[in-house]
Amino acid sequence: MAGPKTKVLPLRFLCICTALILFLNIELHSVVADDVTGLLCNEDLTSFLPALYSDSSRFTCRSVWNNYVLRYFQSEDHVLTVVLSTEYLSGWVGMGFSKTGLMINSSAMVGWINKEGRARIKQYYLQGSKPSLVKPDDGNLNITSSPIVVLHAATIYLAFQLKFAAHLRTQNILLAFGSTTPLHAHLSKHDARTTITFDFGTGSASAAYNFDGLKRNHGILGTIGWGVLLPTGTIIARYYKHRDPLWYYLHVSIQFVGFIFGLAAVVAGKVLYGKLHANVSTHRGIGIFVLVLSILQIMAFFIRPDKDSKIRKFWNWYHHWFGRFALFFGVLNIALGIQNGGAGNFWVVGYWVLVAVLLIIVVILEVVLRMGMYQKTVDPPAFQMNPSK
Repeated sequence: MAGPKTKVLPLRFLCICTALILFLNIELHSVVADDVTGLLCNEDLTSFLPALYSDSSRFTCRSVWNNYVLRYFQSEDHVLTVVLSTEYLSGWVGMGFSKTGLMINSSAMVGWINKEGRARIKQYYLQGSKPSLVKPDDGNLNITSSPIVVLHAATIYLAFQLKFAAHLRTQNILLAFGSTTPLHAHLSKHDARTTITFDFGTGSASAAYNFDGLKRNHGILGTIGWGVLLPTGTIIARYYKHRDPLWYYLHVSIQFVGFIFGLAAVVAGKVLYGKLHANVSTHRGIGIFVLVLSILQIMAFFIRPDKDSKIRKFWNWYHHWFGRFALFFGVLNIALGIQNGGAGNFWVVGYWVLVAVLLIIVVILEVVLRMGMYQKTVDPPAFQMNPSK
């Protein structure tokens, strides 16, 4: 009597556990906001920076991340003067301003020393996470004076002034660096980055959410659930029915686990969408559609009629076609998610290799199945000679 209910309870428990793990797995990057003392903030800047950026008496000086030091001053007309410094060997150093705390749709000041030894600094508009979407000489920052970059000893200094509509208080700041020197002003992918929430009134910094980990988990959960487990369960149901009833138990178990992973991926996507407000309407719509199809498949398990039932063939049509649609759109949506998320080549190549391997397995098993069915139809029926004639 308690069989069906007992089956449902572990599933609910696993769903809750998966969702909790997912929420708790949001990565936070610690930020050290202690005052920097000694040589860093007391350094005399007048010997290598112009007067506009070298009057240390008016600057507030803070350590914001690793060896990044931020000096800043706000005037009464809402002009922010910034001197950002950090250790430098090669590559580029950047500081961005973001409304949401995310790289996408933010603007940044980036400086570097090129291979000829010349200092370069530009504003960039961060339209997306791919290097091709990082646009030089573009952005929403109102630069009021000529920004400069100076390399002094082993430290690089980025100095610039920005005009804002009002006095700047709490602001999401992006800090990043890349070890590859920009070629024709095109930035390479950053080696490390962080987001901090900086209070320009008090000079305090706090950790900001970094959703890279959640994005990665969202992709991993969706790929495992809809890209691996659900196709595997479908393959078992089609090609291993001769292993009755083992195929049925494997099929049901794998599909349930795949559904849990897919549901967890949707939960992660919901959190990301709520925080990022990213323009991924197609990816989001297909994800919801696949989730609905998956729920209908779960319902099919509980309303499965007997083999001798008159409506069994209609149930088979419903189960098979809804499942095929879920698999097709699930595979498609994973590809869209990889593209929207700006994942690297590892994700792109790895996913399509996975899809190719599954297709090869299906083709081989389908050929074997067809040959077996053909063999049964063409082989002459076995008979015995009548010895009495």
